[in-house]
Amino acid sequence: MTEVYFIRHSLRDNAAYDDMDVPLTAEGEKRALILADAFANVSIEQIFSSPFQRSIRTLNPLAHSKNLEIQLISDFRERNVGHEIADFWPFAKRQWNDFDYKFADGESLREVQNRNISALEQILATSNNQKVAIGTHGTSLSTILNFYQPDFQFQDFQSLAGKMPYVIKMDFAENKYLTHQVIEIDYEQ
Repeated sequence: MTEVYFIRHSLRDNAAYDDMDVPLTAEGEKRALILADAFANVSIEQIFSSPFQRSIRTLNPLAHSKNLEIQLISDFRERNVGHEIADFWPFAKRQWNDFDYKFADGESLREVQNRNISALEQILATSNNQKVAIGTHGTSLSTILNFYQPDFQFQDFQSLAGKMPYVIKMDFAENKYLTHQVIEIDYEQ
């Protein structure tokens, strides 16, 4: 059985505007250390990540504790909305209601889901019976969950808003999805 731990990034600095290079807050950095401690007894064999700094910085303590390099995979990046949105939630709801909806210069949820599933399938093909961690984002993770559990919808996506880092463990056998579970971590230590 292959175990994939999807790790949504820690708390980001909302004062920064370049989405790819947004750092973590001091609290986000602290939570990344707690996250690494939570994996002390898990034999992670490979770590993959979105190329966005908030994902990389969330995984750095884990990678250091396991003496592993973080392998960057562009297809796990955050959704490209296209341009700044004044009111995010109505836009997000419209995208969840129509997986093909997007701004001309942005991505639809179907496009995000397709690239994420393709990247995941490549990892599964080369990581049979391993435990791997993947650093990702709320939208990316939600589209992956929706792919394997189609009843995961907008309200579920919305419920993830303040959960950072957020960890979901998914189990696969012969590259076929079996189940998933939320890994609860107490960040108030």
